[in-house]
Amino acid sequence: MPGAILTLNAGSSSLKFSLYEIGRDALNERLVGQIEKITSAPHMLAKNAAGAVVAERSWQDGPRGDALIAPLLDWVDDHLGEDSLAAVGHRVVHGGARFVAPARVDDAVLAALDALAPLAPLHQPHNLAAIRAVNAARPDLPQVACFDTAFHHAMAPVATRFALTRALEARGVRRYGFHGLSYEYIAGRLATLAPALAAGRVIVAHLGNGASLCAMAAGRSVDTTMGFTALDGLVMGTRCGDLDPGVILYLLQNDRMDAAAIEDLLYNRSGLLGVSGVSSDMRTLLASNDPAAREAVDLFVYRIARESGALASCLGGLDGFVFTAGIGENAPLIRQKVCECLAWLGADLDLDANRQGAGLVSTPTSRLALWVIPTDEEQMIAAHTRAFV
Repeated sequence: MPGAILTLNAGSSSLKFSLYEIGRDALNERLVGQIEKITSAPHMLAKNAAGAVVAERSWQDGPRGDALIAPLLDWVDDHLGEDSLAAVGHRVVHGGARFVAPARVDDAVLAALDALAPLAPLHQPHNLAAIRAVNAARPDLPQVACFDTAFHHAMAPVATRFALTRALEARGVRRYGFHGLSYEYIAGRLATLAPALAAGRVIVAHLGNGASLCAMAAGRSVDTTMGFTALDGLVMGTRCGDLDPGVILYLLQNDRMDAAAIEDLLYNRSGLLGVSGVSSDMRTLLASNDPAAREAVDLFVYRIARESGALASCLGGLDGFVFTAGIGENAPLIRQKVCECLAWLGADLDLDANRQGAGLVSTPTSRLALWVIPTDEEQMIAAHTRAFV
């Protein structure tokens, strides 16, 4: 085997990783895993491609946070045996206007990505800390940054521009869009599963704790619901989504909230959690009899339907709708509610197929082709990384 690629998706509380063998014609997933509670009580669980547990470990005392990456690399070496690690690919949330494709990481690239941290304060610092941790442990190991914004770089100026001053736009205050690695993967899968549909007008709904929609024409991003930051657009687990900026002015002027308090409110205490007062987890809300939980679910669906109508107008019509990510793949009731709202666009859901939850879920007479396609951002990162090594 020519080697293996490790992918890392570093967050504030968890570190997700996957290991791929570099085959002659394809990447073969060897294992997938996660270290949870990285700042308090780290616990690692790794499974092979068949889903069997191959490793489980906890750290009662010892490394925390990014310091866990060095022992993870040592464990990967042991797991590979005589094979070797060829490169590490990272999910990096924000690439700004400069990084429109994956990039080999060096000091200059890292400095440029650091400057973007204010645009993704809850994600970017953790992504970059993981890169630095790998570099400290294995300075000769190639690293590739893969950006959630890159898929949207070809959107027309009318879709990226705010109605603000040209001076602010020149400083990078514009709409970028996120979840690009997921959308790129879905665009590729759709081209395989339904080539004619992939060549048409499609909305992809990445619905998870973070949620967004992307309007695609012939597999390219035309518009998306997230903008300058990952706060915009749909209702999310703890993020507010679309918000009148006057609300921020109100909180500043009348409640005397400072920037840190407002950031905490919008990122951590809003969304499904804020509306329901129960949970940010859609599974909990769907199982709850609390009226506020039902209201949170209704708002989540309503915003998806509203934004879908807007994106359909941007596309000049709609041929298909794809559900993906945690909620999109695993919540049949949410799919049903969304499709009921999209009946005016021609959505006719096959309820039996929807309960099974994968593949084509529309009826034969539906004007919209409705699909459920599992996403795989890690495979997208691995494929981009392979291209560099």
